[in-house]
Amino acid sequence: MVGVTHECDHPPAARRLPRVTRPTLQLDGQDGGQVEASVAAAAAAGQRLYEVDLARIRQLKPDLVVAQDVCHVCAVPADQVFQELEGVRTVRQHPHSLAEVLDGMLELAAACDVDGEPMVGGWRERISAAAAAAAGRPRVRGVFLEWLDPPYPAGHWTPDLLRLAGIDDPLARPGRPSQAIGWDRVEAARPDLLLVAPCGFDLERAWQEVGRLAGRLRTVGAARLAVFDGSSYFNRPGPRLVESLEMLVREATSIMPCG
Repeated sequence: MVGVTHECDHPPAARRLPRVTRPTLQLDGQDGGQVEASVAAAAAAGQRLYEVDLARIRQLKPDLVVAQDVCHVCAVPADQVFQELEGVRTVRQHPHSLAEVLDGMLELAAACDVDGEPMVGGWRERISAAAAAAAGRPRVRGVFLEWLDPPYPAGHWTPDLLRLAGIDDPLARPGRPSQAIGWDRVEAARPDLLLVAPCGFDLERAWQEVGRLAGRLRTVGAARLAVFDGSSYFNRPGPRLVESLEMLVREATSIMPCG
């Protein structure tokens, strides 16, 4: 690796590499509702959310650039990379399910002339073991929220994780992007478990959002609450989705009381 995006922070060594992208919005210090408003205003104005440092990338002379098409809000879209880096070999990643995430890892390994089967095979074994553990207990009714202000239900690969963990989420959107909904729909789902992992927020910021919206969360009526580090786990289509599944299996049986 010779360069990373401004969001790349895992493994820790990634933090020391040159950053070749930057956000156009300054969102530091904003709560979830303010972030939502800022991004919506930028989108309405046709403003790009990220800039690519073309000069830095060309200086680094990469053999391969990895771009994404999953979410234009979370990272630089692949089309922007292709337009600005014409002639540079690029792999386009756009998984929308857990199976596609694993296939994408194999594709990336092949692009790097590496056999990805042993690594991905190990992840598949852990997924099977977690699913088997979940299958040994009754299923649980839950709602997973990827954002709180406004609420966004689970989308893309997260519904796959919930299903494997034995959690039935009536609001989940398997293989599709998450979309904002009203709190009335969250309340109408009557979850026993409320699972929160705000996109791009670490655990501290996630808890800040939960505290800010505690009154609203109580109206959902869930008996139990779990708050996760979405940025490190559920939000990114990579190897740590396996850990995310294992976390769901554990938390589904021992989530702290809500309120």
